[in-house]
Amino acid sequence: MRFASELVPATLIRRYKRFLADVELADGTMITAHVANPGAMTGLQAEGARVWLSKSPSLARKLPYSWELVEADFGGGLELTGVNTMHPNPIVAEALAARTIPELTGYATIRREVKYGRTINGKGSRVDFLLEDPSRPPCYVEVKNVHLMRRTGIAEFPDSVTARGAKHLDELAEMVTSGARAVMLFVIQIGSARSFALARDIDPAYARAFDRARMAGVEALAWTCDLTRQDIRLGRSVPIET
Repeated sequence: MRFASELVPATLIRRYKRFLADVELADGTMITAHVANPGAMTGLQAEGARVWLSKSPSLARKLPYSWELVEADFGGGLELTGVNTMHPNPIVAEALAARTIPELTGYATIRREVKYGRTINGKGSRVDFLLEDPSRPPCYVEVKNVHLMRRTGIAEFPDSVTARGAKHLDELAEMVTSGARAVMLFVIQIGSARSFALARDIDPAYARAFDRARMAGVEALAWTCDLTRQDIRLGRSVPIET
C-alpha cells in the first residue's frame, strides 16, 4: 500500500479524545491531525515523538492532516510504526492479489466487506474478505491491526477492550461450524516483531473468545509489515504464542 503523497514530518505534542492529535510541523506551525485509531496506542504517543502525516487534497475535510507513522523504540532502537488502523485491509488486499500469503492462495475470487454472521437489532457484521472457489469451501478472513509491543520483539493484541473483536471471533467460529473455513489475520505494523501473543491481561473476554474460536477450528495467522515513509507492505509470517 503506497501512500498517496509524500508524508509530512512533525513532532507530537499530545493525542487526545482518541481521534485527535496536536502536532508541530517543521516550520513551527501547530496543527491538529486526525488519528484513525480508537485504541490506547500504548507506547506510541509520547510527547516529542517524531511522527509522519499524510495530507488530504480534499478541501471539504475539517482536518486535512492524518497521523500515519510514528518513530518508536521497543528496545531495539527507533523504528517506523504504523498507527492508522484503516491500512491493514488494503495491505492485505494487495497481498492476496499478489498471492503473498501461502495459506490464503488457490481461490478464484476475493470479495471485500461481505455480510455474514448474526443480525442484532437489524445490524449484521461484514467480514473483511471472503475467498471463494468452486472446488473448495469458502474462506472468511477477518483482519486486525496490531501496534502494541510491551516486550521487545513480541507484538500483542488488543491494546484496549474490544467487544466487537470478540463478537467477530464467535461469528468466525459459527462459519466453521456451518462448513466454511475461517481465518483471523493479525497485521502487525511493527517490522521488528518476532512473534505475536494475545494481551490477555488487557481484555480477558477477547482472549476467551479467541480460545473458543481456535477450539472450533478458526485458524490464526500473524504477519509483520515492512514500513517506509513511502509505503507499507506485508512482510513475513511470525509464530503465535499460546
